[in-house]
Amino acid sequence: MSNRKTLTIESVEEILERNDLMTQTIRNRNIQIQNETDAPQNAIIVTYGCQMNEHDSEKLDAMLVDMGYTIVSKLEDADFVIFNTCAVRENAEFKVYGNLGRIKKLKETKPNLVLAVCGCMMQQPHIVEEIKKKYRYVDLVFGTHNLHNFPILLNDYFEKHTQIIEVWDSQGDVIEGLHANRKKDVKAFVNIMYGCDNFCAYCIVPYTRGRERSRKPEDIINEVRELAQHGTKEVMLLGQNVNSYGKTLEAPMDFADLLRAVNDIEGIDRIRFMTSHPKDITQKLLETMASCDKICNYLHLPIQAGSDTILYKMNRKYTKAQYMDILKRAKALMPDLGVTTDIILGFPGETEADFQETLRVIKEVSYDSAFTYLYSKRTGTPAATHENQVSDADKHDRMNRLLEVLNPMIEAKMATFKDRLVEVLVEDYSKTSKEVLMGRTPQNHTVNFMGGPEWIGKTVTVKITRPKRFSLYGEIVASQEG
Repeated sequence: MSNRKTLTIESVEEILERNDLMTQTIRNRNIQIQNETDAPQNAIIVTYGCQMNEHDSEKLDAMLVDMGYTIVSKLEDADFVIFNTCAVRENAEFKVYGNLGRIKKLKETKPNLVLAVCGCMMQQPHIVEEIKKKYRYVDLVFGTHNLHNFPILLNDYFEKHTQIIEVWDSQGDVIEGLHANRKKDVKAFVNIMYGCDNFCAYCIVPYTRGRERSRKPEDIINEVRELAQHGTKEVMLLGQNVNSYGKTLEAPMDFADLLRAVNDIEGIDRIRFMTSHPKDITQKLLETMASCDKICNYLHLPIQAGSDTILYKMNRKYTKAQYMDILKRAKALMPDLGVTTDIILGFPGETEADFQETLRVIKEVSYDSAFTYLYSKRTGTPAATHENQVSDADKHDRMNRLLEVLNPMIEAKMATFKDRLVEVLVEDYSKTSKEVLMGRTPQNHTVNFMGGPEWIGKTVTVKITRPKRFSLYGEIVASQEG
């Protein structure tokens, strides 16, 4: 595994210039293959994990298109496959390994198929060693810190025809200027920072994404302004902990200041952000959310556990009382605030009493939705070596009992939307039908309704006729844009 020093501005420019050269070289290669075979070179990216990974895949997608690849949706149609991996949950890793086995069989029928694996899993040395030993048919391996180097690495593979592995152990400078092929025209992900300094006991992210680095505000503003000029209506500002934005900047600017700056950009209708860490939620941020008209009344605020004992062991740096106080102040400023959360069950040492504290939080807050997870041991994190690991049987039992409390509460809350009028930004057709449109309310509720393509990108008023547990169904009664 290769190491490297922090890049200088000159070396960043040199890398990007070399990337452009390698991109053109690969493009010429693909054009030649297409001329000889009368078939395009196809590529597919399979993405696991969070919105940060999704946005990384959008950047890889743009690089592939620049290199002359046609993006396809089926593995069997691809000449080049990229797995962009996630290391947060063990299940995500199992899926990657399972698909690697599937690709091995595919490569036997398509010997020229190229396979690349990148992302958070590759930042873990033991994973890379396993790839080298057990999955020698993987052609290219790179990590989260050198994604921008992808064209250079791919060209290196084409020249040497041997397994190429390059994973940087340190993150270095934020690389600007990478284009992304956004999956939706109406909404877009925008990274505002990278990495994390929180070191929660269960979390591998600081080891795979590196330490916190904030992008310069002018780079973020310019990116959002350009998106607005091309028709984007909603931006999702991304960071492992957006509330700590600005701590690494030379000129002082916090997250609330950045939100106000984005709120002033003409053409953007809605602003969302993820993820917020409770320890860094300030009154200034809450007041900014309440006073800026484009910031959605929605807050994803992970509690993870309701027990102060477990929160301390998790190194979360807040108490249940402090968490509840944040929500109390937030809802005083924004009575219609939508709130979702993350919950981890079965953290080492969690007792039945600790679990009951989590249930009490759920009942008291009445979340709009919750992402629930069984604790997953991650090699390299402090919690992996903790004593009193909770049995799988107890984890699953607690999950079942939690959902017995949570799901009826969510269903009852959604039922209150019957016959109500809600504002919806229409994003696209639903995944199930080309006749059903879908969009979201400012509180992040998914709404489905009949309509044509002329509504996409517009904000409409929808009357809810049929609420369900995880989504709302209704009919358009008016357009906010005439």
